[in-house]
Amino acid sequence: MERYFKIGEISALYDIGVDSLRYYEKLDLIHPIRSQSGYRLYSIHDIWCLNVIRDLRGLGFSMVQIAEYLNHHTVESTLQTLADESRAISEKMAALEKLKANVETRMETIRTAASQPVDQLTITTYPERRCFAIEEPYSGDAEMDILIKRLLNRDKNHFYIIGSQQLGSILRLEQAKNGDFSRYSGAFLLAKDGNRSFPAGEYLSVCYRGSYRQTSRYVPTMITYAEENGYTLAGDILELLRIDIHTSADPQEYVTELQVQVEKQA
Repeated sequence: MERYFKIGEISALYDIGVDSLRYYEKLDLIHPIRSQSGYRLYSIHDIWCLNVIRDLRGLGFSMVQIAEYLNHHTVESTLQTLADESRAISEKMAALEKLKANVETRMETIRTAASQPVDQLTITTYPERRCFAIEEPYSGDAEMDILIKRLLNRDKNHFYIIGSQQLGSILRLEQAKNGDFSRYSGAFLLAKDGNRSFPAGEYLSVCYRGSYRQTSRYVPTMITYAEENGYTLAGDILELLRIDIHTSADPQEYVTELQVQVEKQA
């Protein structure tokens, strides 16, 4: 004699809501019968259907695809469905491997930033760096947070805020030379498909630890270093947040890097 299961048993067995079971019934994917008292009763065939739905939904199959298979499956369609499952699994594995590599890279960038030498002026050669940038003056953290949110929307499929080290602010060079550090001219997010770029070349840089409101202390030192070593400042000041509030709640652990493009005087 065929055994039947009540809706509560099926819901608990599959960790699925009663509403979802009724939805599958409405789509004609499962066909419970009614008991004399009006309760839905599910057969072994319904359970098989639920197994298929669970497995295929977990791999991203649409309800239309699942309904087509359940209502018209043959050996050939079963083999095709299994082939589709295999492909979907391979795609998920590839995506997870990519995500794992990304996480490991971000872990390494945090470790590197945390151990970065501070208070040391260096000259580094960079290739062209693409970025998304918003040229909009701001001064306070609240204003910057809004700009960051808008930047994240530009690259939401590739950007991870924890350990990315890709966010920064722009300080006009002439403004800095005049001792005005009260406002930035905009913010940027380094990204390979960005709509603008920072040019390739040599950059004078320095890292400092602690609150990222110390730029006014370090920029004059950079200007003096450039003058004494035969360099001309050739661009605006870039303030990159290597470790910030998204990585640590302790301001003493923050690491900020200042960069400015320089050219050797003839």
